[in-house]
Amino acid sequence: MKSNVKRKLMLRAVIAGLLLLGAFVSRGMLPYDPFKTDMRGASQMPSSAHWFGTDNLGRDVLSRVLHGSQTSLYTAVCIVIIVFVLGTIIGIMSGYLGGMVDVVIMKIITIFQAFPSFILAVAVAGMLGAGIVNGMISLCAVYWTTYARLARSLVQQIKGETYIKAARLCGASKWQIMLRYIMPNMIAPLVVTAALDVGSVILSMAGLSFLGLGAQRPTAEWGMMMSEARNYLQTAPWIILFPGMALFISVIIFNLLGDSVRDALDARTEGND
Repeated sequence: MKSNVKRKLMLRAVIAGLLLLGAFVSRGMLPYDPFKTDMRGASQMPSSAHWFGTDNLGRDVLSRVLHGSQTSLYTAVCIVIIVFVLGTIIGIMSGYLGGMVDVVIMKIITIFQAFPSFILAVAVAGMLGAGIVNGMISLCAVYWTTYARLARSLVQQIKGETYIKAARLCGASKWQIMLRYIMPNMIAPLVVTAALDVGSVILSMAGLSFLGLGAQRPTAEWGMMMSEARNYLQTAPWIILFPGMALFISVIIFNLLGDSVRDALDARTEGND
């Protein structure tokens, strides 16, 4: 069973890695300029010349999907990395220092989590203004609380362990204890959360772009492409179909990867027990 879990994890990690690698190198292999318009060739059906057809402005949909993969995927990965680091540090401080620091941080987390996550992201993006950077900031404001709360709970379980007390007796500072002794022993559940969040962040960023609060024209981003194509759903459905399929497949791949990471860590925990 354990070997089966490991094989699944390796296979899905390779697929996710190939997806990210493909997004990275795809911009150098585009069949057409993704921003060049040609009204004479607008809304052409998929053909040998244009495998995914053309959009309402005559732009090659395949080129735009490939070009947008880097924006959609790497933006989501960057957001997850940022909230992982920020939320983990805040959670460790809250759980280990305790007292007024813990009270203030938990009150802030409670305020952020009192609102539906995507509604809060829309509100923050609306206040900051449209754009990819502001969209990233709005999603970071939503997702960091999950890591902070989880890290806090893990620290409270760990900080009473014998090796932490021994580190204090040896003269280790609070920051040394938090970074050298506590963090390495609580990282696994946070990694699982991060792996599972990538797909959710991809969808959330696409949702902001679809609403006009994320990527802006003429940026090739999957959510933005679907927003531009929604008026042509009946006359040229391929314009929205292919970026939607790219979004769907990417989310499925990262969700399956997250499940495999969780299963692998659970199997390791059972083995240690």
